[in-house]
Amino acid sequence: MHTDWRDALLPVLRTAEFARLREFWERAYATDPQTLPPQEALFAALTLCPLAKTRVVILGQDPYPTPGHAHGLAFSVRPPTQPPPSLRNILTEIQADLGRPAHIRGGDLTPWAEQGVLLLNAILTVHAHAPLSHAGKGWEPFTDAIIRTVSERREHAVFLLWGAKAKAKIPLIDASRHLILTAAHPSPLSAHAGFFGCRCFSRANAWLTAQGLAPIDW
Repeated sequence: MHTDWRDALLPVLRTAEFARLREFWERAYATDPQTLPPQEALFAALTLCPLAKTRVVILGQDPYPTPGHAHGLAFSVRPPTQPPPSLRNILTEIQADLGRPAHIRGGDLTPWAEQGVLLLNAILTVHAHAPLSHAGKGWEPFTDAIIRTVSERREHAVFLLWGAKAKAKIPLIDASRHLILTAAHPSPLSAHAGFFGCRCFSRANAWLTAQGLAPIDW
């Protein structure tokens, strides 16, 4: 992770709770070759998007459970992997919202992260083909601390919370300082029930511009 994240999270990193989490993921990678994403990508979101640059937070649930898909950024996949259904729906909404395709290659959201979009999953590891298999192992308190850190350390950030699990994080965010945009999850199961038409991307940029910040080139 970037050094400014490490510095900001130092009180958390020194806790017994985090030590147990570290023991869990180190054991998982050492004993289970089906642990995803690749270990070198575990903290990619916190490496590509330093705290000092973070302007937008997009919260996912856990990594894609299909081997070869997850690379440490929520919702993102690298070519030649085709965008999975939720990401396809995100790209469809960008086209409808902004009137143009997303400025990315395939489904790789790395350019967003490099602009200050924190693509954070609530759970950072998963066993292949078993969604949410690493829930309750200690990741959730750690990623909650990351959300709180953005809320406390940054000004005028945008939090995009899609689906009930993401919306449950609202109490971690100071709504008097930041913009919280909620919508249904982009999954095919719910996209037509409040994700399509949410215009989250143009609304996020309108907020950033109004605060004197550069918009995101989605």
